[in-house]
Amino acid sequence: MSGGSPGGYMRQRHSQGYASGSDDLEDDACSRPQQPFSPSSPRMRSWVENMENVLWIASAIFIVYFGDRHSNMVYLLWHDGRIRRLPLYIGMIGVFLNLVIFLYTSMFAWSVRRFDEKWELSSIAALPLVTLLGIVSFFLFSFALWPIWSFLTIPLLFTLFMACMVIFPHIMIATFKQPNDTFRID
Repeated sequence: MSGGSPGGYMRQRHSQGYASGSDDLEDDACSRPQQPFSPSSPRMRSWVENMENVLWIASAIFIVYFGDRHSNMVYLLWHDGRIRRLPLYIGMIGVFLNLVIFLYTSMFAWSVRRFDEKWELSSIAALPLVTLLGIVSFFLFSFALWPIWSFLTIPLLFTLFMACMVIFPHIMIATFKQPNDTFRID
């Protein structure tokens, strides 16, 4: 370390090296200004990715708004007698449990301090359960809605799923930021 003690064990913050020029400055991580770490900083997406996202969302809006051409999907889910209700309700419970698991594991992951331990502790252990719940819910929804849309039920559900996957990362429950250590005493 240049500018430090002869053995390099002690930093000298009040030496002439800090005020004179850059040749005597310390070369360790603590003396550099801290860059704010933002793991969720949005990267620039290409226009193709943006168009894909817009296409998924527009398709889902089209499906929900037009339903079966006579009434929208929300009205169908509440009032249509062709829907098998028990599989629909069990599928909704599965989706609700998936959301609870996602929220719990993400909140638990943010409470763990070290970045490399976050996903080892909570999310990876929950992946088989979340996957199983998702597949079972998809099949239950397909079975429940088959009398209305028949073979179009599977692409319809997949489109709604993909639209949720596009929208879900943009929904923030709370802002999770690591504390910035600008005032360090070391």
